[in-house]
This record gives sequence, structure tokens and C-alpha cells, in this order.
Amino acid sequence: MPRFTIARKADALAQTARGGWRALASNVTAVGWMAIGFAGVGLPLGLALRWIEVSVAGGASVVLLVTALPFLLGSNAFAVEFAVSADRVVAGEPAEGRIRVTNSSRSLQLSGRLDVPVGTTITRLPVPMLRGGAHVESPLEIPTSRRGVIDVGPVRSVRSDPLGLMARVREWPNVRRVYVHPPTVTVPSTMSGFIRDLEGSPTQNLVDSDISFHAIREYVPGDGQRHIHWKSTAKTGRLMVRQFEESRRARIAVLLGTNPLEFATPDEFELAVSVAGSLGTRAIRDGRDVSVLVSGSSRGIRKLSSTAARFLLDDLCTVDLDESASVLHELSTQTSRQLPDLSLVIAVCGSVLGFKQAARMRSTLPSDVAMLLVVCDESAAPGFKEINGTPILTVAVLDDLRALLSRRVE
Repeated sequence: MPRFTIARKADALAQTARGGWRALASNVTAVGWMAIGFAGVGLPLGLALRWIEVSVAGGASVVLLVTALPFLLGSNAFAVEFAVSADRVVAGEPAEGRIRVTNSSRSLQLSGRLDVPVGTTITRLPVPMLRGGAHVESPLEIPTSRRGVIDVGPVRSVRSDPLGLMARVREWPNVRRVYVHPPTVTVPSTMSGFIRDLEGSPTQNLVDSDISFHAIREYVPGDGQRHIHWKSTAKTGRLMVRQFEESRRARIAVLLGTNPLEFATPDEFELAVSVAGSLGTRAIRDGRDVSVLVSGSSRGIRKLSSTAARFLLDDLCTVDLDESASVLHELSTQTSRQLPDLSLVIAVCGSVLGFKQAARMRSTLPSDVAMLLVVCDESAAPGFKEINGTPILTVAVLDDLRALLSRRVE
């Protein structure tokens, strides 16, 4: 036989051996490597030194490794499908997933398990032996007791020996995201008692179309024909058009501080998040021009989505206490710089700073900007007061917000 043929076959055999070793090594767990260590080192060393205990441990490791190998035989022909009951739920509402495992082959598949990441935990679901084409379904509990974002998946199927020395793992990359929204309540339409005096009043800005008439001016190319003032045109012999004063439209900012120095307890912060969510979603559903801002890390500012109520609540799921975040009056200062055309600022704070915030925040806002402060204090009696012309609501539970605002509207 030619030498190059022998060399080529030897090379092919070596590649096959290396591939087999890599495949086997990838299926060995940490416990399995310990057993391999005892078998490869302990057994020869024990025999050489006539150390009975080490020899027995090494021999037992060899037996266990050989026994574990049959559990890796055969294909991992599972097909895994999973779904969740809802992508968005309110904290406290039930939510669950369903996982369906199907044996997509014609042969019998040995039992195994599924590892399903649910948020920061891993749920293990047993999979029994399945005949060809058979399937099994398992419920999956999703914890929704607290606000947050929960990623379900990717699912991993694991088939291993009883001692966990070796395991075959296959991963399905699909991930389902579940938003656990903060609880909210329905408040009166856009807090009418606080902004009705802001709507419709004329400003000093002149526009070509509005309600409040200002004066007549000469026509310039581009003016709409429907605003031509024909009586003045007839008198002057030149085209004249009406000019208007821009009517004021309430632009609202809802501010939420996230510095733990402002809140007595984590539950008080959760109440503040729910209050901000209730006010923001009401303004969005009323079609108002609203911005919801929270203090971000490193003294920054974060603007939450306000294009739709569900997107705002999605963003509120990700808001957490941050020791590096600015306190509320600093957030108010940044807001007045970034949004200079505000009409109303609604600030939501905790009980630690409470009423002390009112004067400091008022000084950061222009005099023509109205302000409402909502203090979340679980130990206080709900109520309404004014300090130096600034209305202040105190809420102990979320339902207090609806009651106080309804009373204000009346």
C-alpha cells in the first residue's frame, strides 16, 4: 500500500478522533471532569502506591463514566414550542406560559429536562420518554407580583445521566418578553381643574391661522386664500389677509425622581411610579402634548415614550431607584432647560423631602408655568393644600389620587 495512502487514512482517523473527543468533551459537566480526574490520575496513582482508598475512588469513577455514556447515545430530536398568555400584564395579575415538547423523530427518545430562564431564575421542567411523534405540554409559571420586565427563554433541552456527569444540551434561541406594568387608576380627564385656565388663552406669537384675531396685514405669496379680508382689500386696492394670535395649548411634563434619598421605602417608590403612570397615560389618552421624564443615572435625565399609553407603561417597567440619580428639583431645572415651552409641570415625589420640594421646584420654573406636586406618603392622611400658591396632593394609596383629583375638578 502506498505510503501517502496510509498517511492520508491516518490523518483522517486522527481528525475523526479529535472531532469525537471535542464532541464528548463538550458534553462533560463540571462533576464529570472531576470524575475523569479521579479516573485518569487517582486510579494509576492509587495502584502504584497501593493506596486502596484512592484506587477505589478511581475505579468507581471509571465505572460511573462508562455507565453515563449510554445516556448520550441517539439524537436529541426534540422540537420545543412555547408561548405566554400575554405580553403585557399589570403587577399582581396572573400570567403563565405553555411549553410543548414533541419527539420529531420516529424512534423512542429518552427522558430529559428543560431549563427555562424566567427573569433571573431558571425553571426546570421534566420531560418523560416520548415515542416517535408523541408530545407533552407543561405549564410555566411567570412571577408577576412586582413591576418589571421578564424575559422567558431561551429554552434549553438537557439530557443527562442520573448523576449529572455528562449532558447533551440543545438551545432554542426564541425569547418572549413580558412587561409587568405598574398598577394605575383612571383619573379625571387631563386633570381639568388644573389646566382648564391654560387652554385657549392667546399668546404674543402671531400665526396665520387660529381663533384669536389680531390684525390685518398685506398679502404675501404663500398666504392661504381663505384668510383674505375682502373688505380691506376693496378699500386699499391690495390683497389684505387676517393675522391671528396663537392660542395657548397646554404642554405638560410629568416628573418622577428616582433617587432613594427621596423615598422612605421601596413600596413608596412603587406608589410614585403608579401615580406617574396614571397621570401620564390619562394625558396621552386625552391627546395632550405630554412628556414623562425621570432622573437618570449620573445626574442625567431620561425621557420615557409618550406616543401611546402602553409604551409609556413599558418604559415605566424599567425605572428603578438609582443612588447616582439627581433629586427632583435638579430634574425640574434640567426639564425647564430642555422644554422651555411648558405650561404645566406635575412632579411626583416621596415623603422624605415631601413639602420641602415645593419651594425649590417652584424657583426652577418660569413664573408662567403652573405646577402641581404629588407627595406619596403611605403613612400620611390623603389631602390637598397650597403652599405659596403651589397645589400639593398627598396620597397614601393609589386610589387617593383619583379621589383628590375628582374633588378638585368638582
